[in-house]
Amino acid sequence: MKKLLLLLTLLVAFSFTACQSKSADPASNDQKNLEGSLETILDKIYETSKVSDMFKDYIDSGLQTTEIVQGESAYFLGKDDIEFESAIASEPIISPSAYSLCLVRVKEGADIEAIKLSIKENVNPMKWVCVGVDPDKVIVDSIGDVIILIMSDDEGNALHDGFLALRD
Repeated sequence: MKKLLLLLTLLVAFSFTACQSKSADPASNDQKNLEGSLETILDKIYETSKVSDMFKDYIDSGLQTTEIVQGESAYFLGKDDIEFESAIASEPIISPSAYSLCLVRVKEGADIEAIKLSIKENVNPMKWVCVGVDPDKVIVDSIGDVIILIMSDDEGNALHDGFLALRD
């Protein structure tokens, strides 16, 4: 009888522990928020990423940064109803290959995981007229309150590594 009571006590204690939320603030993502503007974060990603020499030339002369407007974000993020504090896209002015890197700073208290999932499920890796990105090469991740979306067949992993290096 004592063993059964002990087992039930442990089971109840484990159940309470397992059901507790990890964080009271879903936007915390268990990580510190990145400091600076999205443009500054983008510059740091490009400076630290180990990308090809050809892509470095794009960074220096062929990419433009565009502000993503609330309510008109479907082209960049897949849906217009994603709420955010600010967002930018970095894309080539002219390029024979498809590439897009978007940074989204979410509003305080936002459910980052739900927003990331919405972007991943709805973004169009074939949004360009003649080219596209393999859907398996679409990367959506976050640090603190900043979400990154990378669509690139060639440079995605290097850019993602550059983003993740900003945690340090």
